[in-house]
Amino acid sequence: MPSETVRYYSTNRRVPRATLREALLQGQAADRGLFMPETYPEMLPKQIEALAERSYPEIAHFVLERFTRGSIDEGRLRELCEDAYGFEVPIEPVAGRAHVLRLDRGPTASFKDFAARMMARWMGVFMEDDSSELVILTATSGDTGSAVAHAYHGVERVRVVVLFPIDEVSARQRKQMTTLGGNVTTIAVDGKFDDCQAMVKRAFADPDLSAIRLSSANSINIGRLLPQAVYYVYAYARLAKAAEMEPIVFSVPSGNFGDMMGAVIAGRLGVPIERLVVATNSNDEVPRFVETGVYEKIVPSRVCISNAMNVGHPSNLARLVDVYGGFMDETGRILEMPDLARLRRDIFAVGVTDEETRETIREAWRLHRLLLEPHGAVGWAGLRRFLEGRGPGPEPLSVSVETAHPAKFPEEIQALIGLDPEVPPSLRGLEGKPERFARMTTEYEPFRDLLRDTFARS
Repeated sequence: MPSETVRYYSTNRRVPRATLREALLQGQAADRGLFMPETYPEMLPKQIEALAERSYPEIAHFVLERFTRGSIDEGRLRELCEDAYGFEVPIEPVAGRAHVLRLDRGPTASFKDFAARMMARWMGVFMEDDSSELVILTATSGDTGSAVAHAYHGVERVRVVVLFPIDEVSARQRKQMTTLGGNVTTIAVDGKFDDCQAMVKRAFADPDLSAIRLSSANSINIGRLLPQAVYYVYAYARLAKAAEMEPIVFSVPSGNFGDMMGAVIAGRLGVPIERLVVATNSNDEVPRFVETGVYEKIVPSRVCISNAMNVGHPSNLARLVDVYGGFMDETGRILEMPDLARLRRDIFAVGVTDEETRETIREAWRLHRLLLEPHGAVGWAGLRRFLEGRGPGPEPLSVSVETAHPAKFPEEIQALIGLDPEVPPSLRGLEGKPERFARMTTEYEPFRDLLRDTFARS
């Protein structure tokens, strides 16, 4: 195991390095940048090969111990991994050497469970000797809010505030958040996800809220990204000839780009990623940036059926720019250009329309009996496009990420393939539960006043 303690720097480069505890509890750096690991302790091929028959919790411990050393006792981390990941993580072979990694079997039927559950446990450890109250602010475009709300529900001295765009989440996604109560407060915003995210970011920098200890569970928090690196290591160890460092292609449906950054981190740790397919919906500001070198936000973001990806300015693009030697500030201005040639060699970025998404769902079911929901369909469409344009040669090992359970989108699935997806236990009974949520416009001041009136200590 690595011996060094990893520290975390801000992409805005104006604050000192932080420990994992400091980075996690702050959420966003004081200079409004995003924390990134200063080093990536390497995994050797023989170590990855040895993971092939290990359980998911064991692989999580192997990966995450690299980042928690000096912050969380190794034995305690092992217990946290066993506690967080008590569900299946299926890898489904589809056609040729292409697979689907299903990350929809957790407590809220979303890939967000993997990060939210570990992050909540880390925060619980860090808060054990702290008598203060922590308020977690989270903006969601669909699944983050429910995963975070469930992960932190009932955690002592932690309050959760979730903002979501009222017209752009499915009924089941909304009810997973709004039926919990307790230490979870939900706010429906008459706007877009980008508006919710902007309100959260502004709150972190607001001196009027200095009396409240704020943190974030969005993917601006490094505590979201590190656990998301694990399932890429898991998939590679399960499928590849690791001892030979066989390359792999991952396709990741992307909105705020936190899931993509998990794959980038896995690559920096030693997973030999031949190409990372970054597939967006019609909010294609990142594919256009990769192609042209010009970054333009999409304001307002476009409404697509893959609603959790309706993001016109992804926060984590600043991290990707940083990885490739550039500098993007929190507003989206590129102050130093990244190495675009290297970025283009590593990343295949593609936008997928709603029409293409729907046809992908139909075709995947017709040809392979592969059941996809809109987000996973975007990832699968991106992978197929990459493979078709790759040229001659052996087909590479590839994995497309399925990020949510099809039962979260029953109307769409029924309309496209005439099938009612089986509802997992985590989604059953929601219809009859009472909801409770506040409603706000996109104006910041009422949100600030609610936080101050509810959580500020005199």
